Amino acid sequence: MIDILLSNPGFVIIFAGILCALIPVSEVRKFLVAAAPIAAGYMIFTAFKDADAARTAISVGGQELILMRIDRLAMLWGYVFCLAGVLNAIYGLHEKCKITDSSALIYMGAAVSGVFAGDFLTLFIFWELAAISSVMLVWKGGENAFPAGVRYLAIHVLSGVLLLGGAVMFGRANGGDFTITDVGLQSPGGLLLMLAMGIKCGFPFLHNWIQDAYPKASITGTVILSAFTTKLALYALARCFAGEDILIYIGAIMTCFPVFFAVIENDLRRVLSYSLNNQLGFMVCGIGLGTELAMNGVAAHLAADVIFKGLLFMSMGAVILRTGTAKASELGGLFRSMPFTTIFCLIGAGSIAAFPLLSAFVTKSMIITAALYEHEWIVLAMLLFASAGVMEHSGIKVPYFTFFSHDSGKRVEEAPTNMLVAMSLASLLCIFFAFPWGGYQFLYSLLPNPEVHYEPYTGNHVVTQLQLLFAAMLAFAFLKKIKVYPDERRAEILDFDWSYRRLGKGIVTWIDAMWTRLSANTAILRKNLIERSGRRLYQMFSPAGTFSEAAPSGLAALLTGGMLVVMFVVIYLARL
Repeated sequence: MIDILLSNPGFVIIFAGILCALIPVSEVRKFLVAAAPIAAGYMIFTAFKDADAARTAISVGGQELILMRIDRLAMLWGYVFCLAGVLNAIYGLHEKCKITDSSALIYMGAAVSGVFAGDFLTLFIFWELAAISSVMLVWKGGENAFPAGVRYLAIHVLSGVLLLGGAVMFGRANGGDFTITDVGLQSPGGLLLMLAMGIKCGFPFLHNWIQDAYPKASITGTVILSAFTTKLALYALARCFAGEDILIYIGAIMTCFPVFFAVIENDLRRVLSYSLNNQLGFMVCGIGLGTELAMNGVAAHLAADVIFKGLLFMSMGAVILRTGTAKASELGGLFRSMPFTTIFCLIGAGSIAAFPLLSAFVTKSMIITAALYEHEWIVLAMLLFASAGVMEHSGIKVPYFTFFSHDSGKRVEEAPTNMLVAMSLASLLCIFFAFPWGGYQFLYSLLPNPEVHYEPYTGNHVVTQLQLLFAAMLAFAFLKKIKVYPDERRAEILDFDWSYRRLGKGIVTWIDAMWTRLSANTAILRKNLIERSGRRLYQMFSPAGTFSEAAPSGLAALLTGGMLVVMFVVIYLARL
């Protein structure tokens, strides 16, 4: 049992999560929440020294399950997940909720375990465990979060069913071998697997669960959710579908369409949820390109995205904690009351916008450069547009309407110390990952293809990126000046969820009306049938009815004789 527990770093985190559910002392739980990812990170470090010896498999019902398989790709994902777990633990120190502590650890442990799983069946187990444990973080957001949590759970269970179906079809086609490898789209199993991963990655038309659930989760829950689910799906895509051309165009579309929705959205956590789609699009596009440079860009941008997106959600969580809202129409002027949170939010905003000397500048550019090398000109233009767009909605809009803009009159306390510590550490990482002397070189040394050379700090790259960023800032200022920029309104912005919020509701209403009419007509028909049958039976069996009329005795004898003949025939045939 101990050997199995230590075979995968994620198992230790899951076990710590189970312990948290049983421990009543908050201080002990908080220690486990912080210590478990640190221990798992150390296990990853030691396991990678001898990757062959680290492979662990068990046999269940005659089927081999590969519990542990590590290489450079899995190692980086594992490190990033553990790092996010430590930051989340510090950020949530002020909460005394047993459910949050336990669910967060089990959720993170499932994600880490899924990264190191070597076969599809093992991956499926942790795929579903991540869904079941993470929905608790959504439901802790309050009463309004319950319906969103139900929808979140339904879509993730569907993803798991598709993953299992695709895995079974893939395994049968490969002689019972379920090992995770390059799958491709040449088989029905591959199509189902990509669809399952696409749901969790937020492919176009499959993405609304992110904007639906994340903003309704608890303050700490949203930060935790942003780190694991979609990134586990990205890892699975990178494992199974690297170099699939269709992902290039899916990813490019993912980078662009959130820009338009984020511009008009009032809820700033929904804005950040759309920007999550945007950043996922860059990584999906890189997986589709599939070159060594592109895959390095995907891995590097994953590390940067988990940190700066977590930082932005942390800053919004601190604002909600102190003001009770994340609505842009109700905020503004908070830089006076929350100066440190303002600075950290600006660092996160600059990082996601890829300002020079901040993290995405040295990661996102690898994907864009890979598209350039592959002569994907339309995709390249879409990625550049999306880079300017993310500057507008996450780089400018979020900090501007939260901390500057009009003065909302709110005078609140600064964020709790533990939140500030977590945000400061995340900010330092955003700077370190892009630091010209030793910082980005350290990040690059952890990438799947360390032999690939890429230099981000070239004159051409710096100038091009600054032109994009300043053009976005100028456009924002100009539109605000001439009062064309969309006002922040208290409204529900419908995306593709219109199809089931409005269209789906209309279809259900029509079906209900048709069923009501059918039921009414059926009731009338049933009533008429019963009445007619009753009258007919009365006419036959009542004292004055047909069967009560006098009949000749000869007729009765004839009928009796006929019945006897029939009985004799039946008995005779039965004896043959």
